[in-house]
Amino acid sequence: MEWVKTSTDVPFNLANSGVRNYPLSGLPVDWTALALCGLGAYGYAPLVEAIARKCGVDPDCVATAQGTSMANHLAMAAVLEARDEVLIESPAYPLLAETAEYLCAKVSLFDRPAEANFDIDLDLLRRAVSPRTRLIVISNLHNPSCAYSAESTLRQIGDIARSVQARILVDEVYLDLLFENAPETAFKLGNEFMVTNSLTKVYGLSGLRCGWVVAEPELIRRIYRLNDLFGVNNPYLTDQVSCIALANLDQIGQWARELLDVNRALANEFIVATPELDYEPIETGTVLFPRIDFPVEKFCAFLREQLQTVVTPGWFFGSRDRIRIGIGGETSILKDGLNRIHDALSLM
Repeated sequence: MEWVKTSTDVPFNLANSGVRNYPLSGLPVDWTALALCGLGAYGYAPLVEAIARKCGVDPDCVATAQGTSMANHLAMAAVLEARDEVLIESPAYPLLAETAEYLCAKVSLFDRPAEANFDIDLDLLRRAVSPRTRLIVISNLHNPSCAYSAESTLRQIGDIARSVQARILVDEVYLDLLFENAPETAFKLGNEFMVTNSLTKVYGLSGLRCGWVVAEPELIRRIYRLNDLFGVNNPYLTDQVSCIALANLDQIGQWARELLDVNRALANEFIVATPELDYEPIETGTVLFPRIDFPVEKFCAFLREQLQTVVTPGWFFGSRDRIRIGIGGETSILKDGLNRIHDALSLM
């Protein structure tokens, strides 16, 4: 996170993994009708109910949080004790392991093989689980590859978790990138599942910091009490605006889909035209995660310093020979940025 906050201020920033910011003017907000303060100490009820409707769950199963990262933090804190074993996918979004380590858990990794397009290998997972495992952590769609785990795979992960009395945390912040094909939340597969999500990555609404956890009610109550130590209360103003965003999510989703359809076509043209990349054309998602034959650190430095372009080095996710390229930004910036990556690869 420090790298993202301090090293991506360049004209061609392709390090972001979400859709570009949705215009504030697109939200039908009557600002005079909003209040700065109000009821909502353990969840602003209209927002909790709106999220519950979106997820198709009871409101007692929803805790609001400031973004998916805080949702992940709270979910882990609610179920882990010091020295508990946490089994986390690899490659992975780095804050997953870092949060577990902050909570004094013992982190072990299981591989999502590149040769299997980063699908979850259930045999590898079974071999990695032990009687000490208390939590299995995955993302769906996978970050950094956007690989999709089907319900049949998730059900088998549930069986594995139950065999050692563990829980499963599924970060679903990218799942709505499947749009009308998006499945129901994994929480519906059983109480051993907890899921986290937000309006950030798919809908371009990161400024609202509207995140949530879906879990069994006992855990939701524990999460809210834990949040007394961290966020205390979510911002009341953005909770109200988040309700308006959720009421207009179909419209916002259509905007995001149209943007990604254009950008994905550009990305696939780039893949075909750039044989130096080891990657296949994509059908969904907001990122590319190709392998390159050049030293990643040297390549990223050249790209930034000489061509004013930033991508995310793969070592942050545990893949030292890959880079992550965000394709959800402004189309003109993406086009120029991809051209600069192509040029850099040709010059290396």
